[in-house]
Amino acid sequence: MKDTSSSPSGADRVRIGRANVTKWQIKVLLTVFGFAIMAAVLLYTKLIVDELVANERRTVELYANLLARSYNANSDEDLLFYTDLTYSSIHFPVILTDKKERPVYPFAQFMLNVDLDSTMSIEQQRAWLIDYIQSMKQEYQPFIIKDPNGKVLQKIFYTNSGIVRRLQYMPYVEIMIVSAFIMIGYVAFSTIRRNEESNIWVGMAKEAAHQLGTPLSSLLAWLEILRMNKEDHGLVVQTAEEMQRDVERLNVIANRFSKIGSQPHLQMTRLADVIENVCRYFETRLPNLGRKVVLHRDLDPAIMCNVNADLFEWVIENLIKNAVEAIERQDGRIDIVLRPRSRGGALLTVTDNGKGMTTQVRSKIFQPGYTTKRRGWGLGLSLSRRIVEEYHGGKIVVKESAPGAGTTFAIDLP
Repeated sequence: MKDTSSSPSGADRVRIGRANVTKWQIKVLLTVFGFAIMAAVLLYTKLIVDELVANERRTVELYANLLARSYNANSDEDLLFYTDLTYSSIHFPVILTDKKERPVYPFAQFMLNVDLDSTMSIEQQRAWLIDYIQSMKQEYQPFIIKDPNGKVLQKIFYTNSGIVRRLQYMPYVEIMIVSAFIMIGYVAFSTIRRNEESNIWVGMAKEAAHQLGTPLSSLLAWLEILRMNKEDHGLVVQTAEEMQRDVERLNVIANRFSKIGSQPHLQMTRLADVIENVCRYFETRLPNLGRKVVLHRDLDPAIMCNVNADLFEWVIENLIKNAVEAIERQDGRIDIVLRPRSRGGALLTVTDNGKGMTTQVRSKIFQPGYTTKRRGWGLGLSLSRRIVEEYHGGKIVVKESAPGAGTTFAIDLP
């Protein structure tokens, strides 16, 4: 008799092109690929931070040189000219001390971008500044200002700007959130495997990777924007804020998966706000994904329904993603309409001008694992149906669709 105890069964193998690989091999490859992405983000962010730190150091060095030269100036106007020349380019904490590294009074005239508590007494302020100067010294050695004879006159201490500090910690925050997501996903997937078919378990894992794709792709795009525009302070601040939103987005995804398999908490929520939040997120990121699609909303702001906002946002996202991927024309448009039902509740429709579906596709579109996309997982719409119908007591259907005529999904909520 042939021994098959060590051979993976056909159900454990997946064909990718001409290769026939086992599912555990796919998991290993996905894990390695995920860690490679995190390592790339970490390295790329470090390179950008190093460039920003170098630019800040050059600015302080220029400031120190100008001050040193100003001691040879003939008038106060010369000193004002030299100092004003560099003030506008300094966006990080700087403190000018005497030669013994003591803060100079009045303190406000000898420091920049330092949050000093004005309610403290002068001695308390002095003590706080001395401690702050010591912490600055631990990070970077000060620049020394000397007169023409080499006598030390003053010292300039500085530290990193808030933007640099946020960027330094951003990759580690991302790694912690993704790690937490993996742990939550592992627990959730283990429960699903015991209670549902194995293909749903695998599909959920793939859907998790799919969900992570948008924020991770956006983060890589924001990093490229930072690299190309590192001298533009305003744009750097705006980009750092968008990166923070994507990190928060990863946390939202983790929370969503933790709710699958358990009864979520529902509360009366203004649906227009939930839908608008999803639309705003997509509008800022669709250009980064190479899509030209207009999201048009016609939402009744008075409609309140008993929903779980995190899960219902997931439904809206799946519908918008499917609509975006179905649009192949340049004038892409998605219409989202929210109206009250005469008997109470709400009716939400999502209409696109994409390629549409055949009758055969419509009949299978909500089946787990069914997809018409080369890179799809077939879980988005099946999860959406479960969220709408099992968790919210509503109904989701394909209202209209035909090849070349677009598609309309309708959600009826009580």
